[in-house]
Amino acid sequence: MKIGVLCSIVRKEEKLLFDALEKRGVSYDKIDDRDITFELGGDAFTEYDVILERCINHSRALHALMILHHRGVRTINSYEVATVCGDKLFTNVRLARAGIPCPRCMVAFTEESALKCIEQMGYPVVLKPAVGSWGRLLSKINDRDAAEAILEHKTVLGSYHHSIFYIQEYIHKPQRDIRSFVVGDENICAIYRDSAHWITNTARGGRATNCPVTDELRDLSLRTAQAVGGGIVAIDILECPRRGLLVNEVNYTMEFRNSILTTGVDIPDKVVDYVLKVAEQK
Repeated sequence: MKIGVLCSIVRKEEKLLFDALEKRGVSYDKIDDRDITFELGGDAFTEYDVILERCINHSRALHALMILHHRGVRTINSYEVATVCGDKLFTNVRLARAGIPCPRCMVAFTEESALKCIEQMGYPVVLKPAVGSWGRLLSKINDRDAAEAILEHKTVLGSYHHSIFYIQEYIHKPQRDIRSFVVGDENICAIYRDSAHWITNTARGGRATNCPVTDELRDLSLRTAQAVGGGIVAIDILECPRRGLLVNEVNYTMEFRNSILTTGVDIPDKVVDYVLKVAEQK
């Protein structure tokens, strides 16, 4: 059995995964996305039974997974999952089609149409880049003046990714959200991310505490993972006072360093279990 781990900077998560592989006596190669090259039409990396993707850069991950997919290399996560989860609009379309409860979302392509969407939805709203992570470049818009200013800044200063206006209703949640971890067909654990700020990401200072995995949370998490293509995903869920649990986003290269001691679940070991199971299916 030959395992590859595609990554760049080796973070705490990757070190824990390497340790878990070594404890099992599993041979693996670290494949650094800063060093690799692909000859299109070539067959490099086809010797691996499975490659676990752990890139920080979404573009590198997506393009590498696409090339590996077309070479017939099994990857975790798949190119399909990375494509869907890497773009919030793609994710939302999949979830809506599967009947997964989500915050209301509207999409517009110009400042003028975006402003109409915002006023139709009602203040406050959240404006997000369709592609992005760690809670960066999110805007909570409370009135028309703020909407006009932020839309203009995105139009004039934004990159290609900011030319699509992804507008989401603001959910008046408790001062926390839920991150639920799914590995294969198991909802292994979940955490609350508490913060006095409306953005609760741990990357922005949110505090992780254990969240019990109820039947409701497990069912929603597994249905969400299936809707985006399965694999290993972390699902961000909001608690709406009126509508219950709503899926906010799905992450395909999940971070988990703050969740192992918090939940008491050996997440790296669960991931390696799944990697080996997939490798054996080849």
